[in-house]
Amino acid sequence: MERGKAGEFIVLGVRAVLGGIVVALALGFAAIVLASNAQAAGTVAPADARAGELLLTTGTPGEYTVAPTVETEVAITVSGVAARTRVTQSFHNPGAEFVEGVYVFPLPDKAAVDHLEMQIGNRVIVGEIQEKDAARKSYEQAKSAGRKAALVEQQRPNLFTNSVAQIGPDEMVRITIEYQQTLGYENGVYRLRFPLAITPRYVPMKAPVEALPEERKALEASDAPLVQPAFESAGPTDLVNPVDIAVSIDAGVPLGAVSSSYHDVRIDRPDTGHALVSLAKDQEEADHDFELTWSLAPAAAPQAALFTEPVAGRDYALLMVVPPTPDAAQKAAFQAVPREMVLVIDTSGSMQGASIAQAKAAVDEALDRLDERDRFNIVEFNSILRPMWPQALPATSANVRSARDWVAKLKAEGGTEMAPALTFALDGSDTPGYLRQVVFMTDGGVENEDQLFRLIAQRLGSSRLFTVGIGSAPNTHFMTKAARFGRGTFTYVGDVREVHEKMAALFAKIESPVLQDVQVRWADGSPVETFPERVPDLYLGEPVMLSAAAASFAGTVIVSGTLGTRPWSVALTPSSSPTASGVGALWARAKIAALMDAMRQGGDAEKLRTQVVAVALEHHLVSAYTSLVAVDETPTGPATRTLKTALVHAALPRGSGGGAIPQTDTSATLQLLLGLLALAAAAIVALIGRSAMQPRAA
Repeated sequence: MERGKAGEFIVLGVRAVLGGIVVALALGFAAIVLASNAQAAGTVAPADARAGELLLTTGTPGEYTVAPTVETEVAITVSGVAARTRVTQSFHNPGAEFVEGVYVFPLPDKAAVDHLEMQIGNRVIVGEIQEKDAARKSYEQAKSAGRKAALVEQQRPNLFTNSVAQIGPDEMVRITIEYQQTLGYENGVYRLRFPLAITPRYVPMKAPVEALPEERKALEASDAPLVQPAFESAGPTDLVNPVDIAVSIDAGVPLGAVSSSYHDVRIDRPDTGHALVSLAKDQEEADHDFELTWSLAPAAAPQAALFTEPVAGRDYALLMVVPPTPDAAQKAAFQAVPREMVLVIDTSGSMQGASIAQAKAAVDEALDRLDERDRFNIVEFNSILRPMWPQALPATSANVRSARDWVAKLKAEGGTEMAPALTFALDGSDTPGYLRQVVFMTDGGVENEDQLFRLIAQRLGSSRLFTVGIGSAPNTHFMTKAARFGRGTFTYVGDVREVHEKMAALFAKIESPVLQDVQVRWADGSPVETFPERVPDLYLGEPVMLSAAAASFAGTVIVSGTLGTRPWSVALTPSSSPTASGVGALWARAKIAALMDAMRQGGDAEKLRTQVVAVALEHHLVSAYTSLVAVDETPTGPATRTLKTALVHAALPRGSGGGAIPQTDTSATLQLLLGLLALAAAAIVALIGRSAMQPRAA
């Protein structure tokens, strides 16, 4: 009897084991299929689409069919220290139904976006600025009523979305956006960058908005959700997102050398003060950023410039002053203090390919600059944090040699959990007798930018944070802002061949005294509103650059500071400066940035939001809380709330290796992991069942 019951239990156990194996295998197989079937036979999910594809809904939620790519035309006009850019993106609806188009595109992080124009067929509609919720409502109402509309929204200061409603069958749509920006200027060289590719943004785990303090909720709401496209490397012949670029430079004085950093270009010089630059090919792939540099003739190199513009009864000014170069005695005194340097290197999946090679080369350059008086450490981060040592050690020959071997073995994989690395590197400590400097090398591909800015501000202590942007399309907004909060500088390395030059320039800054305690005032005491309100410390070759507003600029402006241990100042009079358009928009953009920074640092969120909206509406600018919307009053499409949606995707940045970028919120990845876990569970259950059925010793 006992033996019979035991047999029954064994049979039941076997059946349970077999059933568990079958269920687990089925779940695992199903999950793996779910993770990949979106790319099967004519349908894809938005997160799995190929770059540059226009995706149209099929009627089944989450499924889309593929349509053609978009083309981009960029026209940039440079005048003095500012540039006006006109970006036109065109795409064609080859289908037989009306659709809605949505695309994500990058712009410079300081771009003052103030103009939108939509052209569909012969219709041209100019956009107007509205608060974000009102603009979205206007757009949705137009879409539902069958009217054509376009909506430009800011996701981040350097990342925007454009939605276009009611694109008719076989219609060509042209969306034009215009913006104003200041140029980069350093060591006598002007630098113009136009971002073409989007670095994939890693989304780390974070607390829900409900768990945040009240003053943080408004800012979090403006910073999410992040809309980002899928990515794909361009093929050998086909262009995923073709682009054409033309730049006109009007220097006003004789030009020196003009060159393109990463694209082959044609350069025409009609006279000494002008240059016309265009791509050597009719179109290029939009998979790496465009950068143009130029200098002025030696006698024309500026030491100071002041541009003014009257707008609606108020004067606006853009001021640039180049401090003198420190003398040999100042440099020697500064370099006599030893350094504690922490080198942080991003080894996440987005750094695959050329980016990790550039980062390793940059670390090598940094190690070359150390001597045995200095201390150093190296920190690797991806999904996990891995410092080489628990704390900085002396830069002996043996330690430096060990560090080179350690760095050579690093591989790019995993997520971009940046907060632990910043927390480790910026420990708030002060090493007596040492200058503490943190060099942070990354592509900046993160979503939680504001969280990281707050972390830097809270933990910086006496350290200085220097960011190095790696790759063909780094997140320059994050990199420049992080360096500003870290009282350091940002350096962009776009090609492994320029690592030596760029890192040498960075260390020339690090090893030179800074211009501190910079102040700007008007000699007659006139009240002036300047941004940034507090000019940050300036490193070798960097100019004082700020925007100002006043009832009028009739007096002399005085810029002063401390260079090393010596006082320094310069005076300018606006009467000798040219009038320039767009200066008011640049001031407004700088003020909005300052208000958003105040919100990040715990200011009254609702009060600051109101101020941002007021400035943006007055100056017709897109911001975190305002958008541009264009609506055609004549219905041309069907009145429906179920308009099919077209989602345009971006090319994977060149040299990134084409690997998948881990995301915490990617459903396909989650399904795949669940499937693998289920398969593993099946194996464990089988082993347990097999063990249970083994004969036991009496």
